[in-house]
Amino acid sequence: MFQKTVGFVGLGGMGSGLVKNMLLKGVKVHVLDLDQEKVKLAESRGAVVATSVRDMARDCDVLAFCIGRAEDVQKLTIDAESGCLQDMKPGQIILDHTTTSPDHVDLMSAACEKIGVRYCEAPMTRTPIHAEQGCVNVLYGGDSDLLEDLRPLFDTYAENIFHVGPSGHAIRLKLIHNFIAFANVASFCEGFALAAKEGLDMTKVIDIISAAGGKSGMMDLYGRKTLERDFTPYMALEWAEKDVGYYVRWLEKAGLPGFMASSVHQTYSLASIMGFGQEGCTAVIKAYEKLSGVEAAFPKES
Repeated sequence: MFQKTVGFVGLGGMGSGLVKNMLLKGVKVHVLDLDQEKVKLAESRGAVVATSVRDMARDCDVLAFCIGRAEDVQKLTIDAESGCLQDMKPGQIILDHTTTSPDHVDLMSAACEKIGVRYCEAPMTRTPIHAEQGCVNVLYGGDSDLLEDLRPLFDTYAENIFHVGPSGHAIRLKLIHNFIAFANVASFCEGFALAAKEGLDMTKVIDIISAAGGKSGMMDLYGRKTLERDFTPYMALEWAEKDVGYYVRWLEKAGLPGFMASSVHQTYSLASIMGFGQEGCTAVIKAYEKLSGVEAAFPKES
């Protein structure tokens, strides 16, 4: 059993499931989120409700973040006026499950190192369903000693723990993964929209694509749901736009052309501007439908 106290900030799709599984395995967890219904649910499962991130920093051995953006984590931790890093002591751990950027990891690592706090970058893959089931993938970048200290905690909610290399490598692999995944979603949504516009039999599209090289994990997960008009935000479109945006900026900094990445990012940005950001990532198809005037869906049963 993991014996240290964990402060957990962010009870969204992934965070809520992680906290549930930590509590089931006997971990002491303090929680904080803007959504009070999610806070109440965690409290009903045995979590302690914190009053602020700074209080968490004083009371917990590990301070974990699973929130929206790199900038949000920085505001809560290293901001000169309100950041909780000023309340932390050498040996405490900041565990960053947020999908951020290489620049963010470098900034956080340097700030933590100055005062002896241990920074852990550990982005995740898979979905909120996997978080609820306690079988996410954790990508860890850093030294082996810190990984072994945190492994009993990761074991409460992860099926696979990948030590991908030094600090900074985990977020790089996560962004590559997410770009490929969201580019795939954008491409099959574009294809579905064209098929609908041209009057193809929508009951055959997925099966024919999946019987050959067009088959993909993301289509397996979301293809049928898209044509069933189920846009439940397991991964919200706004977060797809955010992650691909981090990838685009990283590509530019690395000196590589990003023609595909920029196109994918602009596709999600357009759908977000059109008002679909809070829906699932496959709602990007609605941007095409606005332009075509034709809904891509399975035929309605008569």
